[in-house]
Amino acid sequence: MSELKTICVYCGSGPGNDPAYMAAGQAFGKILAENGIGLVYGGGSVGIMGAVADAVEAGGGKVTGIIPDFLMRREHAQRGEHGLIVTRDMHERKRLMFEHADAFVALPGGVGTLEELVEQLTWVQLGRHRKPVLVANIKGFWNPLCALLDHMKSVQFIREGLDFNMLVAENVDDILPTLRKALAGIDEEDKKMKEARPHQL
Repeated sequence: MSELKTICVYCGSGPGNDPAYMAAGQAFGKILAENGIGLVYGGGSVGIMGAVADAVEAGGGKVTGIIPDFLMRREHAQRGEHGLIVTRDMHERKRLMFEHADAFVALPGGVGTLEELVEQLTWVQLGRHRKPVLVANIKGFWNPLCALLDHMKSVQFIREGLDFNMLVAENVDDILPTLRKALAGIDEEDKKMKEARPHQL
């Protein structure tokens, strides 16, 4: 059984127009700190990103922010007690976020959040790793994505052999129990990125 020691959280660098989104970020950060689970995130101090990180830090938890150099000013890189890793580009950022995390959670966010989430789903679909990927469906935020994935299955672009399990939690209190249940059948080797092998002709 694999341990849940760190979670990578993808989320918006803005607050959105519904206070429930920021409240969810703050609540989840508090839950992480209370359970001794480290946060890995995009390194910003604004929006939902900042809310999650501040809540983890306020609860005495460990925070690792990973941000590319060109976003340091735009996303107001987190300072203070947070551990901050500055990368050369987005590719290095995403690789390090993967390496530092046992699971992935997507809170509400924009195109960047969606891109990071879909990349992890793609890696799972292609059998590159088995780390759990979960969307926190706060007030139905991810319903359109869930509907799109269901549509892709119905028209068989997601078909047998290419299926994957995207976990869904409707509120923040359900996130850790859902991830722990998913990790129960996964060992540490399954969480490592599998090396690509040359195609044998």
